Amino acid sequence: MANNNKINYRATYPRNLKPSLLALAISSCLAMPALAQETTSSDDEAVKLERIEVTARRTVENLQTVPVAVTSLGEEQLAQRGIDNITSVQQYSPNTTLQVSRGTNSTLTAYIRGIGQQDPLWGFEPGVGIYIDDVYLARPQGAALDVYDVERIEVLRGPQGTLYGRNTIGGAVKYVTKTLTGDNQFAVRGTLGSYNQRDLKISGQTGLSDSVFISGAFATFNRDGFGKFLNTGDDNYNKDLMSGRVSLQWNLADNFRVNLAADKTVDDSNPRGGFRLFPSALAPTDIRPTKVYDANISMPVKNKVETEGQSLTLNWDLTDNWTIKSVTARREGVTDTNIDFDSTSFPTLDIPAFYEDKQTSQELQLLYSGERLKLASGFYYYSGEACGAFGQVVYGLTTTENGGCVDTDSTAFYSQGTYQLDEKWSLTLGGRYTKDDKDASVYRYVYNGYKFPRQSGGTRIGVQTDFTDSASFSHFSPRLGVEYQHSNDLMLYGSYTNGFKSGGFDMRANQAVNPDANKPYTEETVDTYELGMKSEWLNQRLRLNAAVFMSKYDDMQVTVQRSVELNGSVTVASQVLNAANADIKGAELEATFAATRDFNLSLILGYVDAEFNEVEFFDPNQQRVIDVSNLWSFANTPKVTATLAGTYSIATSVGEIVVAGNMAHRGKTQIFEIPSILDYGGYTLFNAGVTWYSNDGHWDLSLQGKNLGNKQARIAGYNFAGPVLDNSVLGFYIDPRTVSLSVGYRF
Repeated sequence: MANNNKINYRATYPRNLKPSLLALAISSCLAMPALAQETTSSDDEAVKLERIEVTARRTVENLQTVPVAVTSLGEEQLAQRGIDNITSVQQYSPNTTLQVSRGTNSTLTAYIRGIGQQDPLWGFEPGVGIYIDDVYLARPQGAALDVYDVERIEVLRGPQGTLYGRNTIGGAVKYVTKTLTGDNQFAVRGTLGSYNQRDLKISGQTGLSDSVFISGAFATFNRDGFGKFLNTGDDNYNKDLMSGRVSLQWNLADNFRVNLAADKTVDDSNPRGGFRLFPSALAPTDIRPTKVYDANISMPVKNKVETEGQSLTLNWDLTDNWTIKSVTARREGVTDTNIDFDSTSFPTLDIPAFYEDKQTSQELQLLYSGERLKLASGFYYYSGEACGAFGQVVYGLTTTENGGCVDTDSTAFYSQGTYQLDEKWSLTLGGRYTKDDKDASVYRYVYNGYKFPRQSGGTRIGVQTDFTDSASFSHFSPRLGVEYQHSNDLMLYGSYTNGFKSGGFDMRANQAVNPDANKPYTEETVDTYELGMKSEWLNQRLRLNAAVFMSKYDDMQVTVQRSVELNGSVTVASQVLNAANADIKGAELEATFAATRDFNLSLILGYVDAEFNEVEFFDPNQQRVIDVSNLWSFANTPKVTATLAGTYSIATSVGEIVVAGNMAHRGKTQIFEIPSILDYGGYTLFNAGVTWYSNDGHWDLSLQGKNLGNKQARIAGYNFAGPVLDNSVLGFYIDPRTVSLSVGYRF
């Protein structure tokens, strides 16, 4: 395969292990140097790991010189590991949760080091920032991105507020698309697989002139369901998605570039039905599912998620040291979905919902790179409107329609600089000032009968909420870091970073249950202290990067939902509370070892110990505030994550064959803040793939197997136990075993 079309497989950055035995994994990693010394020969002395570039600090840098806990996966690494969706990246980044939210196909639940967003409702701010290139995605709908036309994916762990747009209190995930070079390039890939998988990816770029380059990419992802809605015959857990992207680059001068980009994704996959853990008393004639991917439904099997965006990026290199960069962007998304909270043919609890959001942003960056000082400063403006409405249809008799809008205007100024004190020591100082203004209108009306949101009709029989209000939130987030470059192969760093996430209004506010539900919840903050090491050993054959951290989490925003009886009828009460103060401690290790010129091993370990110190919770049934810190635990945050991976390259007369495999383990995970029957023990996944590359660099053939042990693990759910809502406890599960075969051609 031609060198410009592939990376050095002997220097790939794989990562994975079976981690239930943490001590064994650590001892194995510590034994790597001794193993390497035993296997070193004159032929292996030239083996080195390749340089990995990241843009964690807004400029292209060597991963090993960046004093931030960051994981980077390039295009070929993603392909060889069969990663076709951003959620699979969680296997390669310690203490990271990226998974599809309950009841949906493309809404993302993201947590890093215990901080994230449990509730994907409109108007709530995420705790992990998702970026396409330099553009922030404000909502989780459509954020479970499929991988195509991508250069790399980066995961930054810990608060990143001094450099990144909004709400990166837990970290940031960057989806970096391919750079335009003006070369004539074309690639097409078709995939067939289990459950009638049929994927197609087409991409290419060319130069229209010496100064104007254009690129385009299109992808379609299709798959039958892992199960069925038994009473309708429709697919459950299916996939029906199309996505496209176009880019234009105009080099007006040697030092001035203009980039235009636009993308659109349409997801027509069916809503997901959950598996009932208990039989229904209200729908006794339903066929009882025997597979966890089967369900029943009392709603139309209708779901549509559309997202699109456009951006204009200007780069002006004023001098060899100074650069001005402007990023102007807009995005919008529409979601129209039906979610059956009880998974029966009887309308015990149906939730028809509609979300719509629009955002525009303007970022102006001033970058300086000198002999001793590197500086990134900027101004960021964001304006967004998030609206939505959903119905709570109980027993098909009444509908509680909950809806409203929240408008956000955010302005921020930031600056972060690193000054080289001498040959070894450097100092980093940074800060960000953010001011958010929010205007909200929220209503909650009760109607007779079954009513879909945004549809006229129905007789209103009650008003539980109806208010408009405004609030402002401002905060200064500092960062202080010290770096010690002991040698070219060893860097130590320590840092303090303050993270901030804006407050807001509960878009589900129910004043009939909680009279204070119209009051805004305030911002949450986190103070994180981190010690880290970036190192390479054995003549750059062994890479060891590690970090330990401690976070003080204050005024944590927590969303809770409870079923309550009100005036003889059943309703679901939601609250967003600044309920909690917590301590989070943990450690992370990422190791890569080039055992030989053809064989790489990588190990990833993450450990998190997160504990609530205080939780003030308004109990709608007791109508008083109680401290439940002894009952609550962190959701979507396993104590241990670990992966062991290997990549082996075989040169043959007909091309190169790369064999990749991994074991990825996640410890016991709590789905909600309170332990429940839905919580699932730890599990380990086995994945493997074989990829062949032709000698001319044009063709490749890849066979990928995921979850080869066909492990069944519950990762999300709804918990409405008890007779009030028909004991509706539903689980949602990871994908079963799948096998796929891809054929690709490129020039």
